[in-house]
Amino acid sequence: MVATIYTTAFEGVEALPVEIQCALSPGLPGFSIVGLPDKAVSEARERIRAALGALAIALPLERITVNLAPADLPKTGAHYDLPIALALLAAMGIIPKEEAAQVVAIGELSLDGRLVAVPGALPSAMTAAAHDRVLLCPAACASEAAWAGKDLVFAAAHLDAMVRHLSGAAPLVPAVPANAQTDAPRYDLTDVKGQERARRALEIAAAGRHHLLMVGPPGAGKSMLARCLPGIMPPLTPAEALETSVIQSVAGQLPEGGLSRAAPYRAPHHTASKAALTGGGRGAAPGEMSLAHNGVLFLDELPEFQRDVLETLRQPMETGEVSVARANAHLTYPSRFLAVAAANPCRCGHLGDPARACARAPDCGADYLGKLSGPLLDRFDLRIEVPPVAYTELAARPAGEPSARVLARVTQARQAQAARYAACPEIRANADVSGVLLDTVARPDAEGAALLEKAAQRLRLSARGYHRILRVARTIADLEGIEPIRKAHLSEAISYRLLFGGPQTMRGE
Repeated sequence: MVATIYTTAFEGVEALPVEIQCALSPGLPGFSIVGLPDKAVSEARERIRAALGALAIALPLERITVNLAPADLPKTGAHYDLPIALALLAAMGIIPKEEAAQVVAIGELSLDGRLVAVPGALPSAMTAAAHDRVLLCPAACASEAAWAGKDLVFAAAHLDAMVRHLSGAAPLVPAVPANAQTDAPRYDLTDVKGQERARRALEIAAAGRHHLLMVGPPGAGKSMLARCLPGIMPPLTPAEALETSVIQSVAGQLPEGGLSRAAPYRAPHHTASKAALTGGGRGAAPGEMSLAHNGVLFLDELPEFQRDVLETLRQPMETGEVSVARANAHLTYPSRFLAVAAANPCRCGHLGDPARACARAPDCGADYLGKLSGPLLDRFDLRIEVPPVAYTELAARPAGEPSARVLARVTQARQAQAARYAACPEIRANADVSGVLLDTVARPDAEGAALLEKAAQRLRLSARGYHRILRVARTIADLEGIEPIRKAHLSEAISYRLLFGGPQTMRGE
């Protein structure tokens, strides 16, 4: 007789159903696992043998064959331990086969029978719910998996509890979803002295999810400003929180407390590789771009990144997804992030200060920032200079506007965008709008249209730059609670495109 139970295999952020079949047959005692298992799955035999021994259960003196179907799908990870053990116990008659066939199980086994947390509990629970089955998982995964639905997840800390649950001796209580404890933002805009233009650009970026590039000397506050951004980002919607949590769950980075509605903030070091940024490695795991989905990706010291690494940003910044193509995997991860980058004006960092600049100025600045390609720079909606702050400003200026007040304006602007794009669920912020809809929602008045036409000619704007100015102007109007886009909104939006790609002033304005 063959006993059956189900588990999952991960392909990107999707959990694919896997059927585990266990058969006992006459012959020399042996324990074999087939169906394209990796080393971790093959080693499950020894963990299961020891865990069953801890329950005083000996393996039968028969040939044990476990098949992981479909056989051509690679099986990786230690989460196959629990389902294989339960399938074996069902084949031995210790737990009912009918009960085992109705569940999806994931979990790693310790040698003493304890269940260890594994990545991917949330997508596994969603797959189980889609197939009208319940999920059995370690207790440490319960709070995240329970978000899949009511009475769909049962969790335990030990294999013995799972056996008692399936045999009906001691049924488990359904797991309850929980929210992760979110710490208050460590950085507040009140800590930023001066830098009014940078603070304004930060507010616009948060309100419309516009990519931001800051260029300034060391110590001007670029990194500090970026760290303040999470404090003015509104909480994720339930749909966004679920999307983000699925990615974090697959990567094994979801907090044990459950789901969080705080926007993720990722700040990879400039030595990061292409695989670290886009995804890859063993199992083509999600990279920093995907882990920042619905949040912030901060790239400090932007020119110090390898150029081929920076070029991988171009498509995800435009499309909101990243495709990872490897010899053994071709996956697509969502990566709708807000890119914030910081750079020095040159290698020494003091290009604008004649008393401190190096002897190679101004060529050193052109060489240093020349690492950033034009197509990449064109994708930054907001480009600002962050000047050094004088001592008198640091000592005498009063505290700036707090993050809470800015957050209120950003939230109001985001709510206006949610209402405007309610019929288009794929559009969540002004940065996502394109085509005919952009022409409809971002149509300027007569004065604004004349200014935009002049700017397009003087600055030689690309089609992408033209549309990004319209999107930024739409966000500026939303922050003021105004529906029509006026000349002042466009004028400010155009000013954020002048750092690269055009003259610093427009004559006649």
